[in-house]
Amino acid sequence: MWSGRFREPLDPAFEDWQRSFPFDVRLLPQEVAASKAHARAIAAAGILTETELSKMLDGLDRVIPLSIEETGKNAGAADAALPSHLAAIVSLNPHAEDIHHFVELQLTKLIGDLALKLHTGRSRNEQIATDMRLFVRDAIDQTLEGLLAWRQALVDSAHAADASVMPSYTHLQRAEPVLIAHWLLAYVAMLERDFTRLTDCRARLNLCPLGSGAIAGATLALDRSIAAEALHFAGPTANSMDATSDRDFALEFTQALSTLGLHISRFAEELTLHSTAEFGFLDLPEQFSTGSSAMPQKKNPDLTELIRGKAGRLQGAAVTLATIIKGLPLAYNKDLQEGQEPVFEAADTIHGILVVLPAFTRALRFRTEVMKAAAEKGYLNAMAAATYLTHKGVPFRKAHEKIGQAVRHGLETGRELNELSIEELRRFGDEFGEDFFEAITLNATLDCHDVVGGTARNRVRDAVQDASRRIASDKASLASKKSAKLGLESAALV
Repeated sequence: MWSGRFREPLDPAFEDWQRSFPFDVRLLPQEVAASKAHARAIAAAGILTETELSKMLDGLDRVIPLSIEETGKNAGAADAALPSHLAAIVSLNPHAEDIHHFVELQLTKLIGDLALKLHTGRSRNEQIATDMRLFVRDAIDQTLEGLLAWRQALVDSAHAADASVMPSYTHLQRAEPVLIAHWLLAYVAMLERDFTRLTDCRARLNLCPLGSGAIAGATLALDRSIAAEALHFAGPTANSMDATSDRDFALEFTQALSTLGLHISRFAEELTLHSTAEFGFLDLPEQFSTGSSAMPQKKNPDLTELIRGKAGRLQGAAVTLATIIKGLPLAYNKDLQEGQEPVFEAADTIHGILVVLPAFTRALRFRTEVMKAAAEKGYLNAMAAATYLTHKGVPFRKAHEKIGQAVRHGLETGRELNELSIEELRRFGDEFGEDFFEAITLNATLDCHDVVGGTARNRVRDAVQDASRRIASDKASLASKKSAKLGLESAALV
């Protein structure tokens, strides 16, 4: 591709080592789409005739089927069949340096020297920037759909849990009773933030680098809106130097996934703990667990443990990409080639996780009686007891002290607060009355948290309904975007 400048051939070992085609082959659909958009732009600029444009677009449409056919496999499924053919495509094309070179070689097989006109007015620097934006955009859409499926599974589980109770924890010590549904909705809240982070990332990246050239802009008077519209971007990028070197969108994507991975890992950690004999709060679904080759009694939490591990991969991808970018001068540098694989790995990792999590979540079976019993022991109603005294006019600091003394007496005598007599309680304050015991029942302890976001039963019922409405709204939004994209694609074909 640059033979005119060089007298000596590349060192064979270096040539093979510096190739990106073994991994950027997966950008084949994006490269074909971007090439079609560029063909339309240069045709509008007078570089291609209508006949040449038609021939070139037809040839580009045949690049993926041809690539699959050459592997000796059925090409009928085209894009859908592509992932399983990638390794074979790379093996059969040892001279392709990168995905851009490969498409040019394939297109030349199909339409001859006309293919060589396609590179007029563009650079590989803008091509890879465009391909990666298209890839990340597709990966975000796929991740958003996976997140919606998992959010729905969590909300369905919360609805099924109804008024079942569990202990909550701070410092991994039992704190107060909460509804199981309230605990599940805590993760829904995290995922809603993840959803908006990815949605925001998608909006920011949705600008088209085509027309930016190698660094200073295209050398032709291209109408950049043509390529942007063909690829469903909101418009062209504003600065050619930034466009060819910008990987903020990839960094933001991997960082959003690393945060999502943290949330998934926390969920996995809690389930791993809660499934132990020491907690005994839930039964692991057998279809998502394995046993031991040595100990016949074991049922191991493989899914949750693997998720914790894979969250580390998501963290690593974000750190790797940030480390690559941090010291680069403007504009494009070959270092950026190393930034592709972390993005691919992060997208693959989160996809694999979200494929299994919804079904796993629905298959969880909580031992509600065990969880309820745990919520009724260990003075988890002490906060409600202190609140009772505040309603009697006792300053909270004094109420805290009085209930602390009652708890100490209970610990020394082996009894819960509700097992102490009024006479005993009045040693710590005259404010205790017979209505105290009604104020510290399990339901009363839950319902005293009657604020937005609290675990009171009526609040949690409303929260489950609100979460369902937000899921429906987000589903409708994604469906609308998908429909609009399909409409644009149909219009482009016409």
